Amino acid sequence: MSARVTILGCGSAMPTFQNSPSSQIVELCDKSFLIDCGEGTQLAIRKLGLHTSRLYTVFISHLHGDHCFGLIGLISTLSMMGRTQPLHIYAHGDLEKLLRPLLDYHCEGMSYELVFHHINPRKQEVIFEDRTITVETIPLKHSVPTCGFLFTERHRHQLPRKRYAYCSDTMFNPKMVQQIYAVDTLYHESTYTEENNFRCTKTMHSTAKQAATIAQQAKVKQLIIGHFSAREENHSTFLKEAKQVFANTILAKEKTSFDI
Repeated sequence: MSARVTILGCGSAMPTFQNSPSSQIVELCDKSFLIDCGEGTQLAIRKLGLHTSRLYTVFISHLHGDHCFGLIGLISTLSMMGRTQPLHIYAHGDLEKLLRPLLDYHCEGMSYELVFHHINPRKQEVIFEDRTITVETIPLKHSVPTCGFLFTERHRHQLPRKRYAYCSDTMFNPKMVQQIYAVDTLYHESTYTEENNFRCTKTMHSTAKQAATIAQQAKVKQLIIGHFSAREENHSTFLKEAKQVFANTILAKEKTSFDI
């Protein structure tokens, strides 16, 4: 069974010619999970030829637009394609309030059921589980309630269980280290390099060095950095900075898959 993450978007708030806003698909145990849904998500899915029929669940880390503005378009398109399987969305309760008028206006008579699950991003808890996978929230430090997501395989027939941690927008937050300790792959936002560290306090984001420090402290196997600021066009600088702290760092690249 494949265990991989496909980067659909790894930019920050402002879309650029180089990067779209945040979105990725995690594939575990023959299921596909969408994490965040910035603008351009459904276009990236189609360009990659990914099968939306396998899209099982959507997890939204927080309600800043660059993490959810693509959701209403995706929901509408899935209905136009004749989807019949319910789509489950896990997010802060305000997301349903924000989407409901748009759904009533644009998506009347949908072909499938949309099921919202309200979560508390400030609380660490299991929000999804079935026979093969559990997903729990990772509380983060950002300007609005925000969480990451920890995916854990439940059974591997005596093989090591795969574990993947997605840490969305956050300031440097050592409190997460214990929860993500020794995961196979950590995706951690790296909006700035140390040259622009002063912006982190105001915007509540992290630098590449800080992301690498979390990876080092948590003894993860590999680190993927992303959520790059439009202010910093040379992404190799992010990678160089992170590798000085944590050698097994990978630069997120859109429309690229990485083994977990």
